[in-house]
Amino acid sequence: MATPLSDTPLSPLRTIAVVGLGTMGTGIAEVLARAGRDVVGIDVSEAQAATAVAALEASTTRAVERGRLTAQERADALARVRTSTELGAAADADLVIEVAPESYEIKQQIFRELDGIVRPETILATGTNALSVTRLAADSARPERVLGLHFFNPAPAMKLVEVVSSVLTAPGAVTAVTNLALDLGKEPVAVGDRPGFVADGLLFGYLNQAAAMYEANYASREDIDAAMRLGCGLPMGPLALLDLIGVDTARTVLEAMYTASHDRLHAPAPILRQLSEAGLTGRKAGRGFYTYQAPGSAVVVPDALTPGTGGTQVPGRPVRAVGVAGSGTMASGITEVFAKAGYEVVLAARSAEKAQTAKARIGKSLARSVDKGRLTAEAAARTLELITPTGTYDDFADVDLAVEAVAEDLEVKRQLFATLDKVCKPGAVLATTTSSLPVVACARATSRPQDVIGMHFFNPAPAMKLVEVVRTVLTADDVHATVREACAKIRKHAVDCGDRAGFIVNALLFPYLNNAVKMVQEHYATLDDIDAAMKLGGGYPMGPFELLDVVGLDVSLAIEKVLHREFRDPGLAPAPLLEHLVAAGCLGRKTGRGFREYARR
Repeated sequence: MATPLSDTPLSPLRTIAVVGLGTMGTGIAEVLARAGRDVVGIDVSEAQAATAVAALEASTTRAVERGRLTAQERADALARVRTSTELGAAADADLVIEVAPESYEIKQQIFRELDGIVRPETILATGTNALSVTRLAADSARPERVLGLHFFNPAPAMKLVEVVSSVLTAPGAVTAVTNLALDLGKEPVAVGDRPGFVADGLLFGYLNQAAAMYEANYASREDIDAAMRLGCGLPMGPLALLDLIGVDTARTVLEAMYTASHDRLHAPAPILRQLSEAGLTGRKAGRGFYTYQAPGSAVVVPDALTPGTGGTQVPGRPVRAVGVAGSGTMASGITEVFAKAGYEVVLAARSAEKAQTAKARIGKSLARSVDKGRLTAEAAARTLELITPTGTYDDFADVDLAVEAVAEDLEVKRQLFATLDKVCKPGAVLATTTSSLPVVACARATSRPQDVIGMHFFNPAPAMKLVEVVRTVLTADDVHATVREACAKIRKHAVDCGDRAGFIVNALLFPYLNNAVKMVQEHYATLDDIDAAMKLGGGYPMGPFELLDVVGLDVSLAIEKVLHREFRDPGLAPAPLLEHLVAAGCLGRKTGRGFREYARR
């Protein structure tokens, strides 16, 4: 009888077989070979194996050209790789990594065959991101040696590796592959067996919602993608990412997640099925949400859905002077943005003192820009001269565009819009910067709802390029055109959307943040592992808990409540852990404690 794995000191994993030489398998083989491992690449297709070798040769050539490998290191790495079309070639492997297509039948057949081929101590790892590791392990003759080893694409570049244990996995196997991942220069994260694990578990729900948002014709594909890139700092928009991953692959992952969770947020959007069944699976097919130059190309080409650049667009109203209502960070930032673009700006607060304080804050911001060489001292002085602080909204009498940036309280905003209705001249455009409240409710507080629109800036306004332009069912075409033209003049990227909770960014961002909280609440993974997974596996600039603490847990909870109230989806109900932290006064960085503790300043 074999000695139990957990009691056996493991020799280093030196010889590793990779079963399945598609893009992921080829990338894993390259990582292993460059780290000094002997690699056996196995694929049922001789042509695919040859393609993998050619890809390895090309990739390592590029690495030499970029100074990341020497010519000798390249030669040594390639010499460590051999390929085969037979699973029997894995007989001497210390570890087998399976990255075959996402099908239980295919993977189970591979594992059954491997049971009769490999040594008793050989570890078997599946690269699945959608299927149950436990189910695959249970069908193996040695379930204690089966685990998940989930690399991210492209494997040579992406640092994250999720090490997935089932209830059957021996601790020694986990230790062995975790040490291997570290030796490969990766950052391993230990997770349990559930569909999507951490990174994809959070990512695919977000991608699914983006697909549903597009399918509902709420916003264009270009605007959805631009909103998430510019509003959240993501490397790719969700629809472009779905095309890169493969629409069919995404649908498979979501089906597995929905089967396990029965959460409607994971139920694949119908458009994913429609595109998959039509063969429009993304970049690999040359067409998915976007159209590409050729199958496999990353170059997007115009198609029937591409927005036109000309046409008979309604002209906007002339804007010379802008009024900004409020004295907080957002109001100051918006004022700075308009003044920098050459607009005369009236900055109105509840008192002249608050308005002067806000102008002084803008002065300090401009001074920092001068110090960093982004602005000349003369331009900063001219910008400041264009700003007139005041303690009364009566001074909005001559503005052409009034932008409200006061507290996120509907009654406060409605009262302000009623005041603006009285003091602003006929034809002035009235805009709200709300991030979560109905724009139409502000519009109905006036006698001219056709002149009211949403203009949602992101904080800090001088740095963030995105503005969500929110039309109500009552907004006039020339009002929409006015705001679009103003956005262009202040050098912001405007995206169009309708008047519903969360608009684009918050409607996609906060359910993702809420699901991250649920993972911690359910003790599935730690704060640090989840944050690391999303930064390293998803390319996010901040992990979800870092971001929640920056935004403020109270602000986040308020937005999640609005989304839940509007869409009535049980999956959008705020996580109880978030509610408990807010009730305890742990609101994030601003209070010194949120999900993490911070040093008091």
